[in-house]
Amino acid sequence: MINYLSTATTEQIASRLGAAATVAVLTHSKPDGDAMGSVLGLVRALRARSVDAHGFLVGPIDPNLLALARQGEVVLHAPGTAPRETELVVVVDTGAWSQVEPLGAWLKERADRVIGIDHHARGDDLAPMRLVDVTAASATQVLLAVIDSLGVPLEYGADAERRFSIAEALFAGLAADTGWFRFSSADERVFHVAGRLLGAGVNKQRLVQQLEENERPTRLAATGLALQSIRWLASGSVVMMRLSYADIVAASARPEDLGGIVNVPLVVGSVSMSILLTEAEPGITKISFRSKPLNCGRPSFDVNKIAATFGGGGHVQAAGARILAGIDVASAQVEDAVHAAIGGSARAPASAG
Repeated sequence: MINYLSTATTEQIASRLGAAATVAVLTHSKPDGDAMGSVLGLVRALRARSVDAHGFLVGPIDPNLLALARQGEVVLHAPGTAPRETELVVVVDTGAWSQVEPLGAWLKERADRVIGIDHHARGDDLAPMRLVDVTAASATQVLLAVIDSLGVPLEYGADAERRFSIAEALFAGLAADTGWFRFSSADERVFHVAGRLLGAGVNKQRLVQQLEENERPTRLAATGLALQSIRWLASGSVVMMRLSYADIVAASARPEDLGGIVNVPLVVGSVSMSILLTEAEPGITKISFRSKPLNCGRPSFDVNKIAATFGGGGHVQAAGARILAGIDVASAQVEDAVHAAIGGSARAPASAG
């Protein structure tokens, strides 16, 4: 692990990007709202400067997020493919080799032309030239300063219905990484940025409907199975759920159907941390961690530190990791990690069903 800090200023990065003829914009595998918004926001800003820019995404990708893109703005990764050759490569919303694994070798061969724009506290030597702001709530918030330095209007790209603009892409990322402004990261600066983006024509209600109220019925089936698996840990302050490979098949769920399920138990007042383990394929378990900020005397957990014990990471209130083991083995390891992180007895036999 390197000292993951900025190595260039906003102006230096904007100057290099604006002078390039061709740019590929990448992000972590299985892009979320912030990743997708960052890719689209930068692609549109560079195209406004007559730079030949395109995004390259490694899926799976939620179709609701993919609908934010205009035709030709992004290319979807297929086995054995890589971005077309470009003068510069920008990696947004991550600095970890583990999160760009399918393109790792390709990036290492082009290390001298890779630029990073991120807001995470941990990262690797993926991008020698990088801008990292861990105080930002989203990568799109960091990116906004770069776009301002490029001198591009936030309305650029909008159609007659004010879709597909730079502002819309940035707002989607900001909303996603703040839990639609519920998380503690949604500070005064975030609302100032949100106000600018809304002022640039973003239709917030349309985005809510497209991104938050547009799921398939299988989402409910998967959520029900996860809730039935609940284990109450740490005297009820921690909830752990699981979806085995068999559960996912039984629910006919796709990976994009599982996003956000980890947040559901946080509606319970006594719950300070929620954990969801998903076995998307046999022998590989993904762990999603969420927690509440300190409030009303209840405990608050830094889930980023717990995720780091498995080689993962993220933020204080939202993080993830992956264990190369089946869900039974992974569940025991996660319970032990919770026990080590918070002290006392984490294990408990209680179940919701």
